[in-house]
Amino acid sequence: MKKTFYFPLSNFHLFLSSFLFLLAACAPAGPKTLTVMTHDSFAASEEVITAFETANNVDVVFLASGDTGTMLNKAILAKDAPLADVLFGVDNTFLSRALEADIFDAYQSPALSDVPAEFVLDSSLRALPVDYGDVCINYDKKYFKENNLPVPQSFEDLAKPEYNGLLVVEHPATSSPGLAFMLATRAYFGDGYLDYWQSLKENGVVVVDSWETAYYTNFSASSGKGPQPMVVSYASSPAAEVFFASEPLSESPTASIVASGLCFRQIEFVGILKNGQNRDLAEKFVDFMLSKQFQEDMPLNMFVYPVNQSAQLPEVFTQYAQVADQPADITYTDIAANRDTWIEAWNEVMK
Repeated sequence: MKKTFYFPLSNFHLFLSSFLFLLAACAPAGPKTLTVMTHDSFAASEEVITAFETANNVDVVFLASGDTGTMLNKAILAKDAPLADVLFGVDNTFLSRALEADIFDAYQSPALSDVPAEFVLDSSLRALPVDYGDVCINYDKKYFKENNLPVPQSFEDLAKPEYNGLLVVEHPATSSPGLAFMLATRAYFGDGYLDYWQSLKENGVVVVDSWETAYYTNFSASSGKGPQPMVVSYASSPAAEVFFASEPLSESPTASIVASGLCFRQIEFVGILKNGQNRDLAEKFVDFMLSKQFQEDMPLNMFVYPVNQSAQLPEVFTQYAQVADQPADITYTDIAANRDTWIEAWNEVMK
């Protein structure tokens, strides 16, 4: 006689649940998400970011958060429930605010062995250097040649009558390059920097809110129509003019004035945000930003210099970008103690 066996339904459900659990456990885990908060000028090659994602089974999301000051304000306000795992782009003009707000966890990346000590401003290693660039005055070569006008070589030159109305600068309260240039004048003139700005005001200096407006609207060499042939920008801007030119150029239409004390060296940092959810991946991303691969990708994306001394520069950089031999001598601790006071005093003079 044939026997019939019955498998209780409850046992079947238990068996199915166990099978599905084992199947899920054996399946490869999906990628995690790492969120990186940046300023709006951040850029990196897609293939470089994809290489990091593939190597670490992660999706990297970049959270563009305005200019440096705006980005930092957002990070400070959200410090207890951070909007991201990593923050990139705070520079030495704002570094003290980030450290005082205690938004970063310390991390001693092994990649720091390739970074010169001069760039490591935070001894606690909460903010690690990634890139640098010199904020300088850029000028329109064609304008000076056609007007038979010598290029100014000092702060004092800029206040002379022959340069009346020829310089556009950015507001130090709203623009990182604007703040950098004001700090360079403070380093050079000391307490007399306000008298110097009064002389610039009387000589027709133009103040705008942002670098984009200064460079693309006011600067004559970029727009071709702007009224000012001098602009506060970066010593790497001439290389950018060549790289992005619609037709090949044998020389840049612009150059930078890199005379002693006229430029401010801007260093940008990355930090792991406290209370983030992905500490291991955050550390790996910091290591990645300091790696030769990422460092060599930066110059033609953000037009900054790598801090990794083993990174090679592209030819357009070595040929057209400039580096100030003697940038302004001012420490980030001095900036920390006086930045707001200096800006307020500047506002009183320039309003």
